[in-house]
Amino acid sequence: MSETAIKPRIEKIPLKEQLAQKLPVLLVPLLAAVGLIAIGNPASWLTLTVAGLAMGMMIFIMASGLTVVFGLMDVINFGHGAFVAVGAFVGFTVLAWLAGWTASPSVFMNLSAVLIAILAAMLVTGLLGLAFERVIVMPVYGEHLKQILVTMGGLIVAQQMIYVVWGPDELHMSRPEALQGSLVIGEAAIEKYRLVAVGIGLALFVGMRHILKNTKIGLLVRAGVENGEMVEALGYRIRRLFLIVFMTGSALAGLGGVMWGLYQETITAHMGSEIMVLVFIVVIIGGLGSVEGCFIGAMLVGLLANYTAFLAPKVALISTIALMVVVLMWRPQGLYPVVKAK
Repeated sequence: MSETAIKPRIEKIPLKEQLAQKLPVLLVPLLAAVGLIAIGNPASWLTLTVAGLAMGMMIFIMASGLTVVFGLMDVINFGHGAFVAVGAFVGFTVLAWLAGWTASPSVFMNLSAVLIAILAAMLVTGLLGLAFERVIVMPVYGEHLKQILVTMGGLIVAQQMIYVVWGPDELHMSRPEALQGSLVIGEAAIEKYRLVAVGIGLALFVGMRHILKNTKIGLLVRAGVENGEMVEALGYRIRRLFLIVFMTGSALAGLGGVMWGLYQETITAHMGSEIMVLVFIVVIIGGLGSVEGCFIGAMLVGLLANYTAFLAPKVALISTIALMVVVLMWRPQGLYPVVKAK
């Protein structure tokens, strides 16, 4: 038998299918180009684009944990917004304790205060996620209707606990001195904090993608998304993996809560449930279980929301819903679906 006869046959992916896979990646620059044409003024376009990217990055941070949790655990967690709100209030408390650091002219002291607030928020929401999964989510695995009811109940309880600890009033969350003000590039004014948000979001996306693609735990997570029963049959404790992923997703929601609070500069007990509308839209647009799809969906939502708010404020109220409808008409399972419809 000849050597060529025993070589495995590799099927070449048709060009049309390759283009279909890469097309969603082009949607973000395409939307940015359309925005430039519609806005006309390059300075205004740059300001709005950075603002849209910053908004998108923060939504991605909150949505990434939710989409992986749904993909691996098949859990519809409406209580995810509770972790966002708790993270914001914990961050507010830590920054209040470190008021001397945040008011200091030292950039190092300012950023250290924000970092400590973020770590504290992630620690608290990660532990809250542990309790939430053990007490509320674990008894209703595989039962979507009950999941919606009990996690929504958990969200309401968390909001009431925020009232007990921090009170019912809206709180002002001041940014440290180094993150206040704007950088002027030409005629465009770009807020410093938005640049920091873009950097943190990009770093998180690259880190998550590396972990999921190039590490053993990432391999197990991806395998668990595809076929959890097979992973368990191979001897891996899938329940422990569920718990780690759920805690990580909760911690990321806490990180997103601190960043969103600093972005809006006000926090309320209901902020988590309010932002969850955008988070679920991003998860649906991206495709259930897909970090890459979630990232692209968040960028699209952030850019579109800022462009339409500038061009047609009334349309901005429905722009993200319209985007979701258009994407689902084109790709009913989202841009990069990982989880098959169950």
